[in-house]
Amino acid sequence: MNSLNDQTLLDLRAAARSQRKISSIAKNQALLKIAERLASSAKEIIEENKKDLAALPADTAAAFRDRLTLNAERIDGMIESLKQVAALPDPVGELIEQSTLKNGLLLKKVRAPLGVIFMIFESRPNVILEAFSLAFKSGNVILLRGGSESKYSAAIIYRLMRESLGASGFAQAPFHGVEDYDRALVEKLLKRKDMIDIVVPRGGDKLIDYVQRTALMPIIKNDRGMCHTYVAEDADLTMAAKIVANAKTQRPGVCNALETVLVNEKVAAQFLPLLYQETSGKNLQWHADAASLTILKGQARVTPANPEDWDTEYLDLIMNCRVVKNLDEAIAHIEKHGSKHSEAIITASEEKARTFQQDIDAAAVYWNASTRFTDGFEFGLGGELGISTQKLHVRGPVGLRELTNARWLVDGHGQTRG
Repeated sequence: MNSLNDQTLLDLRAAARSQRKISSIAKNQALLKIAERLASSAKEIIEENKKDLAALPADTAAAFRDRLTLNAERIDGMIESLKQVAALPDPVGELIEQSTLKNGLLLKKVRAPLGVIFMIFESRPNVILEAFSLAFKSGNVILLRGGSESKYSAAIIYRLMRESLGASGFAQAPFHGVEDYDRALVEKLLKRKDMIDIVVPRGGDKLIDYVQRTALMPIIKNDRGMCHTYVAEDADLTMAAKIVANAKTQRPGVCNALETVLVNEKVAAQFLPLLYQETSGKNLQWHADAASLTILKGQARVTPANPEDWDTEYLDLIMNCRVVKNLDEAIAHIEKHGSKHSEAIITASEEKARTFQQDIDAAAVYWNASTRFTDGFEFGLGGELGISTQKLHVRGPVGLRELTNARWLVDGHGQTRG
């Protein structure tokens, strides 16, 4: 499976035709078989992952190293994700709506797989099984290409998947793991709209931009997460500090982590020292506007924000902070600098919350909760192929139903159109 040529792509297309007809029981049993193999091979996976980690340059950012790391807890999470996907309803063939026309034609709108999905991802090897399980359960096949930094981790996971699927009776593997890390191959694949139906890039700005400029097939775009939280004047400030701290520091290297906190001027003097204290043990770096600097004067790790900071996804323990006059100013800031991923408001007023949720154009908009919940696993989808920030087909976590589309089945008894 290390090579990828026209025959490999033809095999994937053939597997996609077969996959549409596989029973839910067979798919679920195969996923559980992979979960069992993953559990029995955890130590081996971790040893291979250590090779990837050892190959990283000494100055690699902590957030990047974290995304690459596999440990017992994360492998348990992968196993649980497989089990959850196996337990979810199979969307293939699901009846969305049905009607009978005056001429007697019976119309049925049903869910159908997308076909061959090409997913390009960076650094996170646990994405492999998450993406595969969702594509597989929703009747698709998937072509997976990770970054070379995870090549040892990916290789063993691909091998375990192939062996488990073979033991489950799948003669045609419903996936292919690309282990050729030549970037020229990616460019060639992005031109193969004859063989690949959908491409899903999951990574940084450069990857997303490259795929958008190069791909000839449709894209499900997982853009950067420039996420904000607005603390209103009537917010429970103790709760707000805990929510903002969680959104920023619980796992800063992921797309649903907060990058900018906006604070109403009426509570800024009280709230910002509270938030500083809440995050004091995290070594958080603050990039603050003039009003925030005045309030936090003399505090360590607080520096003036530059204009470009408001558009920077740090994926690190760095946070922007700005004091705003009111809800309208907070919304205007988010509309200008947000990436339409996840935004939050902390307020005691349902009226303010609903205004915020209605006016903010994002895939997920929260009231009194951390943006870190924008995640397929947390949403009960078993996992995700990413968080879509686009507007066509799907927004938010890309789960099973989002990997199908609707088609029409039309039953007649001799009708012709006059």
